[in-house]
Amino acid sequence: MADQSTALVIIDVQEAMFSYPGMKLHDEEGVTGRIVSLLHKARSSGTPVVYIQHTEDEEYTRGTPTWEISSHAAPREGELIVEKPTWDAFHRTRLHDELQRLGITDLVICGMQSEFCVDTTCRRAYSLGYNSVLVEDAHSTFDNAGLSGAEIVRHHNSVLGGRVVRLRKEQEVVF
Repeated sequence: MADQSTALVIIDVQEAMFSYPGMKLHDEEGVTGRIVSLLHKARSSGTPVVYIQHTEDEEYTRGTPTWEISSHAAPREGELIVEKPTWDAFHRTRLHDELQRLGITDLVICGMQSEFCVDTTCRRAYSLGYNSVLVEDAHSTFDNAGLSGAEIVRHHNSVLGGRVVRLRKEQEVVF
């Protein structure tokens, strides 16, 4: 039986992330596989799953194919989907209210993109008093002009870990 105070939060694992021409997420297949593994573990234990779905911009316009949650990790009937208009999954959304309604105090966080929505949501969860685990090998991003995706992920793990979140590898996460 799951700890009913914990939820798996999957951030922005949407088709757009897998469809930018000439761009590929850092360790795309590995990260996607680990997110799917977390999803299976959460579902098997009865742990609530919360999907965060970015809804804004061209690639994230409601109803477009790139806005849809990725078929790799598609939600099941009854799983909570929270649309967000900013990098922060709590800002101008119903996420905090829904987590409070469910009695959730602990979050296991994974998803896209490390330096934007994952970072901002981890920091806001901390400010709101949630105990969070960032799954250090289950979030990703793209290379940018100055850093590789791997460097960005490593940097955010080092900055957030031990301060804002606890870091755990996917294989260490038990629901």
